[in-house]
Amino acid sequence: MASVASKLYSDDVSLLVLLLDTNPLFWDTTSTTFSQFLSHVLAFLNAVLGLNQLNTVVVIATGYSSCDYIYDSSNVSSESRGTGMPALFGSLLEKLEDFIAKDEELSSSKEEEDHVDRIASSLLSGSLSMALCYIQRVFRSGHLHPQPRILCLQGSPDGPEQYVAVMNSIFSAQRLMVPIDSCYIGTQNSAFLQQASYITGGVHHAPKQLDGLFQFLTTIFATDLHSRSFVQLPKPVGVDFRASCFCHKKTIDMGYVCSVCLSIFCEHHKKCSTCGSVFGQSKLDGANASSSTNDRKRKAPDS
Repeated sequence: MASVASKLYSDDVSLLVLLLDTNPLFWDTTSTTFSQFLSHVLAFLNAVLGLNQLNTVVVIATGYSSCDYIYDSSNVSSESRGTGMPALFGSLLEKLEDFIAKDEELSSSKEEEDHVDRIASSLLSGSLSMALCYIQRVFRSGHLHPQPRILCLQGSPDGPEQYVAVMNSIFSAQRLMVPIDSCYIGTQNSAFLQQASYITGGVHHAPKQLDGLFQFLTTIFATDLHSRSFVQLPKPVGVDFRASCFCHKKTIDMGYVCSVCLSIFCEHHKKCSTCGSVFGQSKLDGANASSSTNDRKRKAPDS
């Protein structure tokens, strides 16, 4: 990473990749409307761009069934930056409306084909992968680049079926030394975002009230990576490290782990469904079988 660090503009120039949760299944259940939430986010993005003229902001919309780039400040001319926030984010709002409409159509068509009740989670794994691809492309551009970081604005619950893809993205960000900040605005906290911020050295915060969301965003997440060593930021109180099993995609507290590929299962299997390794009998199952045999012997009548 020495070659990457040598290409930085300066310590206070940032590349912020914002993952915006647009899942309609979540916003239909909250007291705060999506338009109110979006007004806080746009003001925050404008503040980030105003901190340094070299700062770059990229917005990725995270829907129920898809995700897509909806804004890139590097493609906006410097003249339009000084015209005010409505003109600056006009293209963002247009692309956001188109994305939400397409995502709803895709979601309805998938539900008709699958006929399976799925958790109302957004496609976090896909947006994280797109953010890392964009950052990797900046690293390989050969030009001076700002310090990248990812900010997840999430409200939808975690999707256990995305566990493997999300963890792969988290470890990729850790290897690239890209911190993942997370601001969870849902009712229940997110184990995925807690682990992402903890592993990559980012900041995780779950505000209890969304009325002052702009203040939370500016005071916590607008700080560049160099200035964070001088600022008192929220520290994680407790991180939920629970994993999801590979067989039923459910969050579990205790399970079985394949010693070859580290796949996790909630029940004992004779063969690993991921790598094909053959398992022996579990000691716990063997102990239960032996205890039941002993019980039957004790209950047998004397001859």
